[in-house]
Amino acid sequence: MAKVKTKWVCQNCGYETPKYIGKCPDCGAWGTLTEEAEYKIQSPHQSIVTDESPICLINEIEINESIRIPSGYEELDRVLGGGFVQGSLILLAGDPGIGKSTLVLQTAGKICAQNKKLIYVCAEESGSQVKLRAKRLNVNSDNLYVYSQTNLEAVVNQIDNIKPDILVIDSIQSVYTSTITSSSGSVSQIRECTNILMDIAKNKNITVIVIGHVTKDGNIAGPKVLEHMVDTVIYFEGDKYKTQRLLRSIKNRFGSTNEIGVFNMADNGLEEVINPSELFMKEKTDMATPGSVIIASNEGTRALLVEVQALVGSTSYPSPRRVSTGVEYNRLLQIIAVLEKRIGLNLSKHDVYVNVIGGIEIDEPAADLGIALAIATCFRDVVVDSDCVIIGEISLSGEIRNVNNIEKRIYEAQKLGFKKAIIPKQNKKLSENYNIEIIQVPRLMDAIKVCVSKK
Repeated sequence: MAKVKTKWVCQNCGYETPKYIGKCPDCGAWGTLTEEAEYKIQSPHQSIVTDESPICLINEIEINESIRIPSGYEELDRVLGGGFVQGSLILLAGDPGIGKSTLVLQTAGKICAQNKKLIYVCAEESGSQVKLRAKRLNVNSDNLYVYSQTNLEAVVNQIDNIKPDILVIDSIQSVYTSTITSSSGSVSQIRECTNILMDIAKNKNITVIVIGHVTKDGNIAGPKVLEHMVDTVIYFEGDKYKTQRLLRSIKNRFGSTNEIGVFNMADNGLEEVINPSELFMKEKTDMATPGSVIIASNEGTRALLVEVQALVGSTSYPSPRRVSTGVEYNRLLQIIAVLEKRIGLNLSKHDVYVNVIGGIEIDEPAADLGIALAIATCFRDVVVDSDCVIIGEISLSGEIRNVNNIEKRIYEAQKLGFKKAIIPKQNKKLSENYNIEIIQVPRLMDAIKVCVSKK
């Protein structure tokens, strides 16, 4: 009997080596190499390859509106760029228990209501378990097929029989192909199964939705090539102890990656939030407190009003703490440096904590002014007017730089009943007359003077 050749594969990045080494030289991870048997296959995809499509000029290709399938949720369609593109491969990832399977199952019910066939491959659950969840979510359709199977070849046979419009794989780490001897979830299995699913999507014009696990670091489990192969990568994120869920696209070949979708986890499943600003500010009271401000952030084509809170307290330790939640840490250090140099605040003996309410991540510079005012007002024990919204980017010289989509931010503040908006003076003259007082300030010191009042 011929000796079986083996190789060692890093389960973190897919690096291969003929012998075991403790540390992966590619990604630097320790103890991630596992032994797998080498395999040689002439053509593992011959059974699913169809006739070649004819070559044509790009100007001769016709596009109709039916190329996209609406998901039934405006928030999900916003992230996808208008709906599911036929023949695309979509990867949905998120922490355990965040609601990935719930979102996909609810979306499956909406799609099947449009006379579309869908196969839901539950590789981690039985059909009865999926039925129990579907009953709780009020999902009931004659076009929804549930298949409890982990072998991908068996799934391909069912695709040829049913000819669905959409295929859901829950999850990619649980299915396997018999062409590879390694166990399911390994780098080789994930890479080969994704190759097969990509051929199904492109050659059979079937939209394939793949659910993926994440590691403890928040990265998608499996080789990095998995994210390169798919057309769209969507993260479903949020605190599982809170009801808010954010849907964010980090890769999208058919739309923008700047959009976010907001959902609320209820007893009967996920509910989309059409106006996220009201959700993030529903707990805000009319009584303003030091260190609390409202900023207008921009996420794609949507303006969001969120509350930023800061806490400044003295410390007896030689090195004060700087803690940021929802704000980039280096951005916070830069704002603190500007406050110390340009405003004269001595924060070298004070701990500074900054938090964005609602669990949302703010990474655009237009939030600089709001963060600076939150820290300054808490340090001086004064309050920002509760009916004032803050917009602006701070330069290292203390100037307030202009921001984009300023009119959209002001309109959102006006819609929610705010009476005053602090914006950069460098922004051009607004094209509309708003029912809100617009105050343009050139420097950080001027913004502090006009928007704070005695407690």
